[in-house]
Amino acid sequence: MKSKWLLFLMLSVLSVLLIACSDSNEGAISNESETAVATDKNEDVGYEPEKPVVIYAPGGAGGGLDTTARAVTKVMEQTKLVAQPFSVENVPGGGQTTGLSQFITNDPTNEGKLLLPSAPIVINYLRNEAASPYSYADMKPIAQLTTDYGAIVVKADSPYQTLEELYTAINADTSSITFAGGSGAGSMDHIIAMMPAIEVGTDPKAIKYISYDAGGDAMVALLGGHSDALTTGISEVGQYLEAGEVRILGVSSPERLDGIFSEVLTFKESGYDAEFTNWRGLFAVKDISDEAVKYWEDHIEQMVETPEWQSELEKNSWGNGFKKSDDFTAYLQEQDKVVLKILKEMGMAK
Repeated sequence: MKSKWLLFLMLSVLSVLLIACSDSNEGAISNESETAVATDKNEDVGYEPEKPVVIYAPGGAGGGLDTTARAVTKVMEQTKLVAQPFSVENVPGGGQTTGLSQFITNDPTNEGKLLLPSAPIVINYLRNEAASPYSYADMKPIAQLTTDYGAIVVKADSPYQTLEELYTAINADTSSITFAGGSGAGSMDHIIAMMPAIEVGTDPKAIKYISYDAGGDAMVALLGGHSDALTTGISEVGQYLEAGEVRILGVSSPERLDGIFSEVLTFKESGYDAEFTNWRGLFAVKDISDEAVKYWEDHIEQMVETPEWQSELEKNSWGNGFKKSDDFTAYLQEQDKVVLKILKEMGMAK
């Protein structure tokens, strides 16, 4: 009988110990779970877009800005780098000033919208006839994406074989040469045509420049004999060069380009200390948080390293001009000074 009571007592003590141990383990598991949740929350403090991302292209459908914005959208969706879908909204007009103004003034705290402009936003607000009071300084530069350069072009049967021959003729008689460009007076096309002239002391105000609605119209004017030379983005000239219709006398790049343009001399190689880059890049609203800047900067950097983006660069003859936010901002400040100096020479600065 005693042995039965002893066995019962031992089983009771064992049960109590098992229950206590179970409670202790549950408490430990509960504490570990709470710690994990807290850790996850701490790791999830950064910015993440909560709704579809809109890229504003301050130009018409089919143009360079639209094409670039849609390339970004396409690659982001192919690579799934950003969970939210992307779309493009075209806001043409005013040489990018309409889209710039709308982006800055509408929904100015939205960290999930981006603007994709190019170099004219630096030029436009410095001109004495500026159509907008806004500039890149009213936004947050996120990343430069691509580079393109200005080209001085003549017909294949032009008497001018080199950039030096063309500008020597201009210096001798400013009325002897008429330039065509795909944008208005004081625009990027106009500035690029005047840079070599300024370098040799020719008065740029005396040189004839005719503006057309687009680069394609200006090319038609050149090929039709209505102008002696054309100034345009070099990426727009490739098909005409390959067809043997034009000769490119010079390009505003800092060094020789590759591919079909490898034989084209830079302005500097031709003796003119001048260069100009037509960049395209992404901007966010001015008061964007540091966390959101880092998010966009990191994800865009990942995007430009993908094979999908490299394919877009090659297909469109774009240079890979990627710069992160700080470097892009510093570059814009330097380009601002260059443009202002040229516009003063042209008598077109504010």
